[in-house]
Amino acid sequence: MRFPLCLLIVLQAACLASFTANRVTAGDVAKPNIVVILVDDMGYGDPGCFNAKSKIATPHIDSLARDGMRFTDAHAPGPLCHMSRYGLMTGRYPFRTDVTVWPTQPLIAPGQMTFASLAKSQGYHTAMVGKWHVGFKEEGYDKPLSGGPMDCGFQSYFGIRASTDIPPYFYIRGDQAVQPPTEHIEGHRSKDWEGSRGEFWRGGGIAPNLTLKDVLPRFTNEAIQVIEQHADNEEETRPLMLYLAYPAPHAPWLPSPEFVGKSGASMYGDFVMMVDAQIGKVLETLRKTGMEEDTLLIFMSDNGPHWHDTDVERLGHDSAGGLRGKKGDAWEAGHRMPMIVRWPGQVQTGSQTDQLVCFTDLLATFADMLDVDLPANAGPDSFSFLPELTGQKPEATSVRSQFVMRAGSYISMMTIRSGDWKLINGLGSGGFSKPKHIKPGPGNPQGQLYNLAEDRNETTNLYLKHPAIVARLTAEMKQIVDRGHSRTTTTD
Repeated sequence: MRFPLCLLIVLQAACLASFTANRVTAGDVAKPNIVVILVDDMGYGDPGCFNAKSKIATPHIDSLARDGMRFTDAHAPGPLCHMSRYGLMTGRYPFRTDVTVWPTQPLIAPGQMTFASLAKSQGYHTAMVGKWHVGFKEEGYDKPLSGGPMDCGFQSYFGIRASTDIPPYFYIRGDQAVQPPTEHIEGHRSKDWEGSRGEFWRGGGIAPNLTLKDVLPRFTNEAIQVIEQHADNEEETRPLMLYLAYPAPHAPWLPSPEFVGKSGASMYGDFVMMVDAQIGKVLETLRKTGMEEDTLLIFMSDNGPHWHDTDVERLGHDSAGGLRGKKGDAWEAGHRMPMIVRWPGQVQTGSQTDQLVCFTDLLATFADMLDVDLPANAGPDSFSFLPELTGQKPEATSVRSQFVMRAGSYISMMTIRSGDWKLINGLGSGGFSKPKHIKPGPGNPQGQLYNLAEDRNETTNLYLKHPAIVARLTAEMKQIVDRGHSRTTTTD
């Protein structure tokens, strides 16, 4: 049956009005369950919903985009694992602390607010499963590992201290090693993948009950158990916050047999497919337990992919999705991440936003949702994007006006994004791409300036052409760095 155009317009308007009427302002939102899924080293161009030319099937991640909101300008707080996780948890830019101490010391200070401690204070049951990589106080694996998830707002934890290529390898439950790393595993490197990629891991201590290929599915099973136990507990009246931090598709790339050879991007793509399937199991558990409709779910990757230009040429798959660079870089591929939010009844299905956001913004967003004022010293670089999710924000207003980040490998290289403009205060990638740093010659630009609205791939350096913009952004960045916060309601 065909309808007259005027009738179609009326029907569309009615549907939109109905959807808008069902959406609520921050003060009216009931406390939903919250599930944060963070994957590791997945590029902007890996999920099909962000890259139509991807050679990797990601049906479960794509389903989140179909049912929720896709963020096209979302950024990790730093382009490496530990930097990104620190900013995500605390709402504070990682350049504000010494992130290099993570192997033996906690990065999160005692009493520092995290999104988990915020949720706990508001009556949530808080659980974490997966890769921590924000440091413990390590004084021997027969002693409590303080400064970890259990001291940062989580009431339960099962996971590992860092990546599955960084020894020692052992499981942690609560603040105790399940078994200490009393055995030894030899280092391994794939012959056909250069650097720390492929089936790569470093040699060192390993617990008798841990096998590297089993870590990813083990975390899925633990997360499913958390969800099912919460749903099955008839006396549980608290909403659930679950932070599921997968250590994949970070190396070692260890796809299980059913995924080997299934992608068009070699063993990396096969491993991404396995990650997607694990996420699918978690989504199915939320559906089966009846929790799906009352759960705010956020999906994202911690930093850019470890993918080379030669990989694109050889395999025809661009893990960076056309962005310049890779993991660790100040260039966009190092930190512009796939991010999706699904929240039935609140977030419009199949929607997309180009709002600039950073993972530090989760803390302020959750506080806004729970109608809580952040203390002055909490979340100094966190801005709420809740109005963007619920459609309450005027389209012309911005979630945040700037984003400031330190590169992953060259610590003096800083970048600021302000509007369409992006300034990097040095030459080179600052990260994994070569050259990492270039000393400017006579008459050459001292840094890099790009207009991302016209040149998202950062091909044309406008540093010498717009000295006034360079000066303005340099001053903005210095002010944000020096004053210790970018959220204006925060005091030093």
